[in-house]
Amino acid sequence: MSTKTKAKTKYTKEQRAEMISQGRKVADGVLKKQPVKIEQTFMTDAQGRKVPENLVKDIDKRRDEIVRLIAAKALEQKQRLAEFKEEIREQIYSFVELSAKEYGVSFGGKKGNISLLSYDGKYKLLVSMNDNITFDERLQVARELIGKCIEKWSDGARSEIRVLVNDAFQVDKTGKISTARVLGLRRLDIQDKDWQKAMTAITESVQVTGTKQYLRIYERDANGEYQMIPLDVAAL
Repeated sequence: MSTKTKAKTKYTKEQRAEMISQGRKVADGVLKKQPVKIEQTFMTDAQGRKVPENLVKDIDKRRDEIVRLIAAKALEQKQRLAEFKEEIREQIYSFVELSAKEYGVSFGGKKGNISLLSYDGKYKLLVSMNDNITFDERLQVARELIGKCIEKWSDGARSEIRVLVNDAFQVDKTGKISTARVLGLRRLDIQDKDWQKAMTAITESVQVTGTKQYLRIYERDANGEYQMIPLDVAAL
């Protein structure tokens, strides 16, 4: 009975080296599996600190989600209101230009206050331009002159004038002086020379730093009074 001997495959030295290298790589992959790296996520707190999300309470996460959702909707509405304001502003000014052409007039530059009524008078549109007014250092000069007047008049000064002066130069919570009250002092009929100098100083201290446009829409109620249509969420 003959025994068949299986022929051995002969490999070159280079082939054997490559096979050994591949075998080691497979073994390394099986025996030395790298652990899966989980990326840690963070939430930023009110002080700018990065807090691991797993340390943040579920109720805090839910609160954050609700606030962000509502704020995002508010920002969308803000953008829509800005677009709405610009749209109706252009419509109003286009109508004013059209109306002016009826008389051969063309408006140029900055337009003033405008009031438009619907045919039945139920609705009114009002565009107003308000100057932003501030005072320069001459207001302090006026204050000193007024102070001298008060001292000079002594007990002869009327108490109501003292109250008006004190109120005029009081500052509000933001550190600003009421423009209306200061300018209102000029309406007092006082002929004292120092007082007149003070009023001149007030007038010359006025500085217009800019102009702001306001657009208001009104609806006439059952009593015939115009009520502004609120576009402020807090007023609804």
